[in-house]
Amino acid sequence: MSFIHSKKSKVLETQIDEFLDTVSRSSIIFKNGIKKYLDGEIDLFEGTIGEISKLENRADELRHDIESQLYMYSLIPEIRGDVLGLLENMDTVINAEKKSLTQFSVEMPVIPAEYDADYLALADVCMNSAESLVTAVRAFFHDFNMVKNYLHKVYFYEKEADKISDRLKRRIFASELDLSQKIHLRYFALHIEDISDHAEDVADRLGISTIKRNF
Repeated sequence: MSFIHSKKSKVLETQIDEFLDTVSRSSIIFKNGIKKYLDGEIDLFEGTIGEISKLENRADELRHDIESQLYMYSLIPEIRGDVLGLLENMDTVINAEKKSLTQFSVEMPVIPAEYDADYLALADVCMNSAESLVTAVRAFFHDFNMVKNYLHKVYFYEKEADKISDRLKRRIFASELDLSQKIHLRYFALHIEDISDHAEDVADRLGISTIKRNF
């Protein structure tokens, strides 16, 4: 059940939902960008960076609008700090996705086809961690009792990302590739994995906010 009731608060609720939708779309586009890169569709890959940039800008606009609404109309003062902190930290997920794709664009790593499946699997679980985070934060506003049910999924996917990344890096360093290429490929595994780490950090903050609302 939503704890936002007044008409002005309903506008705020709509803005928060749009913000969360924006974060969700960015994670889908991120995974798609990695797939386009691995498939050699570089023009389409570059297009995903532009898409995430637009979503990043929109998320920033929404976050500032939400902040203004909260202070201008003294809305939900009891959890205002938690809401602003959550949204600000969720912004880091989009930022990390954009940074990762941009590094691919700048450095153009040569990834042997035998590692494509692992890189794509890593991108997939990172997308799932971000998606689970969005669902958990949405529950914080609409169905508070369900937050914990979704938080555990964020942690599950973060651990899966660690496993896939570790397996990928072990395969790379056990190969006959030059050391410089091994290091380069590891670097990009870390860049993708970073998405789930950011999602986990926000999940930790959400967990604390959830505990505070129970008192």
